[in-house]
Amino acid sequence: MKGKVAFVAGAGLGYLLGTRAGRSRFDKIQVWAGDVWKDPRVQGYVQDFEVQARQFARDQGAVLKDRAVDAAWSAMGQTSKKPASDPDEIVVEDELDPNARRF
Repeated sequence: MKGKVAFVAGAGLGYLLGTRAGRSRFDKIQVWAGDVWKDPRVQGYVQDFEVQARQFARDQGAVLKDRAVDAAWSAMGQTSKKPASDPDEIVVEDELDPNARRF
């Protein structure tokens, strides 16, 4: 089923970009999309979403940062976090290099 959908999507994209009629249709779609984007009702929804995204970032930013840091430590292969002596100093341990590198 995925193959059929990919084929139809590829054929449609090829038509839009490869033929004059398709290019003309693509230009019409592009103008229509621009008009829709500039519609005040759509921009109202966009502004609402931006407010919600900012609020989410404020509320969940610290949690997401901690998860990203944990994922980065895990990706680097560190098994345990050792606190740095200087709070601004980062200690990185690598499985191949048992000596901590300080930045």
